[in-house]
Amino acid sequence: MSIKSDRWIRRMAEQEGMIEPFEPGQVRETDQGRIISYGTSSYGYDVRCSREFKIFTNINSAVVDPKNFDENSFVDVQNDVCIIPPNSFALASTVEYFRIPRSVLTVCLGKSTYARCGIIVNVTPLEPEWEGHVTLEFSNTTPLPAKIYANEGVAQMLFFESDEVCETSYKDRAGKYMGQRGVTLPRS
Repeated sequence: MSIKSDRWIRRMAEQEGMIEPFEPGQVRETDQGRIISYGTSSYGYDVRCSREFKIFTNINSAVVDPKNFDENSFVDVQNDVCIIPPNSFALASTVEYFRIPRSVLTVCLGKSTYARCGIIVNVTPLEPEWEGHVTLEFSNTTPLPAKIYANEGVAQMLFFESDEVCETSYKDRAGKYMGQRGVTLPRS
């Protein structure tokens, strides 16, 4: 298994539609000024989060149960920023839609800009032949409110290609999160 470089990422995105929309370079500035970077890096791709957020709240004294998830545990927000309450979390999705090749496993890590502020980004691996918008979880580990910026870089995807194709892909198993669009809550 090998980690894939910027050349491989560009080729797969441009020829195979692996990432849409795709930014072949690193964007660090827009008309509005400096931003948290996104786009192709040396050995990965920095994704952006969309303007759709689901902020966890306990106003209904709910119990978090992955087998019977109560959608009332979240407040929906559409904005250019998301304020996460202290010691809480929010869900968002990537702007980018992914189509992972059958021989590739993708791992996501949070960007250091957020990590240095106590904001942890959690994403499970993107399995071979999975496709969709990636649901992102932002944990605010601090005792203060924390801000997330939409349409700016939030996490980096690393692509690992195996020297052999997997026997059973996510698509073969008809995985329950296949083709998800926008923020997707737990499904049992």
